[in-house]
Amino acid sequence: MTGDEELIQVEQVIERLIARHPSVPPGDIELIVRDIHKRFSDARVHDFVPLLVEKAARQSISIRAAGTPAPASRTRPRGTRAVTVI
Repeated sequence: MTGDEELIQVEQVIERLIARHPSVPPGDIELIVRDIHKRFSDARVHDFVPLLVEKAARQSISIRAAGTPAPASRTRPRGTRAVTVI
């Protein structure tokens, strides 16, 4: 998949999500999708990026629409363990 094809598919994701969630401002949906898309900028394989972006954006929009706070981002690097101090 070329970069242009990926961008076209991400635009289509935005359009689908705007149509599916009329109660969410379109600008908010666009920001959510573009923010998630940026997370995949370093991916080695981009064939499934639009699909992964759409799935993550749907989850984020659903959480937002339900009024549930979004889950906190990872606060420590992968592969490290939390330490409990007593």
